[in-house]
Amino acid sequence: MRQPAWMDPELETLRDSARRFYETELLPHEERWGRQQVVDREVWYKAGAAGLLCPGIREEYGGGGGNFTHEMVIFSEQGRMLCPGLGNSLHSGIVAHYIQNFATEEQKRDWLPKMATGELVGGLAITEPGTGSDVQSIRTSARREGDEYVINGAKTYITNGSTANLICLVVKTDPEQGARGISIVVVETDKVQGFRRGRTLAKVGLHSQDTAELFFDDMRVPCANLLGPQEGQGFRQLMKELGRERVITAAMSLACMERAIDETLQFTANRKVFGQSLMQMQNTRFKLAECETKAALAGAFIDQCVAKLQEGKLDNTSASMAKWWVTDACGQVVDECVQLHGGAGYMLEYPIARLYQNVRIHRILAGTNEIMKELIARDLEQRVA
Repeated sequence: MRQPAWMDPELETLRDSARRFYETELLPHEERWGRQQVVDREVWYKAGAAGLLCPGIREEYGGGGGNFTHEMVIFSEQGRMLCPGLGNSLHSGIVAHYIQNFATEEQKRDWLPKMATGELVGGLAITEPGTGSDVQSIRTSARREGDEYVINGAKTYITNGSTANLICLVVKTDPEQGARGISIVVVETDKVQGFRRGRTLAKVGLHSQDTAELFFDDMRVPCANLLGPQEGQGFRQLMKELGRERVITAAMSLACMERAIDETLQFTANRKVFGQSLMQMQNTRFKLAECETKAALAGAFIDQCVAKLQEGKLDNTSASMAKWWVTDACGQVVDECVQLHGGAGYMLEYPIARLYQNVRIHRILAGTNEIMKELIARDLEQRVA
């Protein structure tokens, strides 16, 4: 396994600790959680006690006081070990940072410590039926009445949807203003009426990670739960945080690529065909060489993005490039590795088959790869404008 340029002894210790937690607390339950389509609620508390929640959030708010590399280690190792049920990359890597970066001081001190212990599970509700990557087209509305918002609408494909009790909800506070009419309202689901959870959705992969529909029927939320100092800041807030989300997605794809290659190396070394190991055949060797090269290139690009993000200099174009190229390469690598497994690669008892199921979503979430290319192309247009 490649060592990232930013890895150090402290992070190696964290990786080992995370791996032990996953081996004891997640992996033994993955099959059962896959059937029930959600992890047991208590595992969130266990992850909090193990220091795996909110590692990049400041200590004064109950977090681990680390940085993005601490999150990278924790999230990547979870992807590598094929235990995706705990939706921590969203909870800690995305939602917690919306709160830390945009909430009031009082809100931070109220919500973040509870997120760090697992008492609050974070969700981000953007996608709607019929509206995916085009955020400006959302229809969920928040109408102000006195000191409350009255919210109506629906969201779908929401990660942690059947569990989350602190949801950053993207709404239209002014439907006439396009992107400038979008706001984020934080919903404490245990404190509101008019909130309903719909189906927990059956998916191609990530079976143990709950993905649900959410409905809002005249749901009343205090106006004080608006994220940011004024309405209309939601689109800007989303754009600011999407780069982080896209690098996280790319990093988890890389971890899956590396696991796929490791599994295939072991399989082809032990599999005998025509009196020799499959690994000794030229086609196998060349295919694995191509896969390893793609993983190395992906790792180098992600290292560069991590360094930029740490310095506060990551641009959206680079994040979009990393997201589409690495997730696309991951799909290619995992597909090649399935092929090298032969019939075994189609059997779910083999890790490569489960990787094949799980990584397909990476090219869709955090903005589809087609949207990533469009964003890059718009940046290119500016060069000749």
